[in-house]
Amino acid sequence: MSDTHRKSALIQHRGITIPTFLYGTAWKEERTEALTKLALESGFLGIDTANQRRHYHEVGVGQGLQQALATGQLKRDALFLQTKFTYAAGQDHRLPYDPNADYTTQVMQSFTSSLEHLHSTYLDSYILHGPASRAGLTEADWEVWRAMEDLQKSGATKLIGVSNIGLKQLQRLLDKAEVKPVFVQNRCYASTKWDAEIRELCDSNDILYQGFSLLTANATELNQPEVHQIAKRLNCTVARVVFRFALQVGMIPITGTTNKMHMKEDLAVYEIELSEAEVEVIENIAC
Repeated sequence: MSDTHRKSALIQHRGITIPTFLYGTAWKEERTEALTKLALESGFLGIDTANQRRHYHEVGVGQGLQQALATGQLKRDALFLQTKFTYAAGQDHRLPYDPNADYTTQVMQSFTSSLEHLHSTYLDSYILHGPASRAGLTEADWEVWRAMEDLQKSGATKLIGVSNIGLKQLQRLLDKAEVKPVFVQNRCYASTKWDAEIRELCDSNDILYQGFSLLTANATELNQPEVHQIAKRLNCTVARVVFRFALQVGMIPITGTTNKMHMKEDLAVYEIELSEAEVEVIENIAC
């Protein structure tokens, strides 16, 4: 990525520098270390992971970070590291905390473990991996959120947020939280106009929306002739068109590609621009 595009890939939000494109490390297993290093070498400045051994290998992320930093071409303060607290129901037997402890203790144990895994003294963003229930917010959610608020207030993490959350749940969190989430990270479906209702709520509350599974969750919709026509006009891949769409509607896209060429192609998203009409086409592709 050129210096010009690297600068365009960063925004200032609440006084913090945040990349507008993140590399996601889920489902990489033994390849996590090498792919994290490759993503950073390719130009990604933000890494998303979780202390959930069931789907992530956070230790491998930390090892990849160490390798990338050892070259001297990157410094820790130039990178954005984001990880998550995951309830026991979302874990396997390799828990990062005592499951019999109270939730505040579980959050602190998981957070401390993440710092060790990532070889860092702080995090840029700490995310609740999802509410404990599909409907409403439980007492467990509020205890976890208060613990996360304390971590943010102490400076241990710069920002906090929530993932896999519904509209009413987010409204409830905004109503009662002392520290509002800075990020919402959701699987993003074209069938819901790319999570339009939640993105609208985020926009009105100064929250940044992170979208994942933009490609894998929408394979049928993205195979429509209209999308391919846009890609042809721009002489680029459909993936790059979708990531550019995400940026232009104010979303932070997350990619998990394991292909070096695709990493470079994805980051070239800053070299193209969709017309207003093309944005509208993609926004309504499932309607």
